[in-house]
Amino acid sequence: MRLQFSALALAAVLAAPAAYAQPKPAAAPAAPAAKNADPVVAIVGNYTVHMSDLQAELATLPPQMQQLSPGQLYPVLLNQEVDRKAVLAAAMKAGLEKDPDVAKEMQDAANIKLENAYVRKQVMAQVTDAAVKAAYEKDYANKPGPEQVEARQILVKTEQEAKDIITQLNQGANFATLAQKDSIDPGAKNGGQLGWFSKDEMVPAFADAAFALKPGQYTKTPVQTQFGWHVILCEGKRTAPTPALADVESQIKEKLADQAVQSTLDQVRSQVKIQLFNPDGSPIKDSGAAPAAGQ
Repeated sequence: MRLQFSALALAAVLAAPAAYAQPKPAAAPAAPAAKNADPVVAIVGNYTVHMSDLQAELATLPPQMQQLSPGQLYPVLLNQEVDRKAVLAAAMKAGLEKDPDVAKEMQDAANIKLENAYVRKQVMAQVTDAAVKAAYEKDYANKPGPEQVEARQILVKTEQEAKDIITQLNQGANFATLAQKDSIDPGAKNGGQLGWFSKDEMVPAFADAAFALKPGQYTKTPVQTQFGWHVILCEGKRTAPTPALADVESQIKEKLADQAVQSTLDQVRSQVKIQLFNPDGSPIKDSGAAPAAGQ
């Protein structure tokens, strides 16, 4: 459960528009230039809808819808907010908020929002431009990149097909030509070219086979992965150049955010007394020493 909370909190943090100053979608409906920067765009019973409500709602739409023009988005968002406020008015009129089950769900939802807001605030304080730059200087700057292989592949559905291709290669067939003819991989049209990649960018079985080859060598036995059967040709090896900050910035932020979430959970756990119980309700021995968050 703690792992799930950590993952959810991290996702909430990374998704927050303000967390890392992510740009807003280009199609976001903006309030017209007017004296009121956040005008009322609808009145539904006792509820008012402001332009800021529509802009907030935009973030919940599927990515493809966010690419629509402001003129197309505005009526969609406006009608959605009107529907929500009308349903809310009906629910309040029916006194549904007084139903014990509904009240509990509302309180649970409010608590989750509060929890995520607290974690997000702690993470934002730690994932700063200065922290990102410091992490880059420590882990990347003036250091060589990972070992990389440049390769081609031929991907087929069966082991026998892969063996037949290896037989043809042994007889002098051109690898790129066979890839264009027989491979089911999307890169087949480019002769099976994969470009340069690091070991951690490929599934283990494929990576192990590719990195075991010398330039000019191809696998003499088929390599099986969840995608099918591979024949791999190594075309070169190198040490990757030092990445620029912009190339690894998102990775650094994600790592720092993950660390910040974990440290926050550890800290808040240390500030309260925790008692743990077995499924039958009996106390867990030494439950005062609660396991660390994430364990």
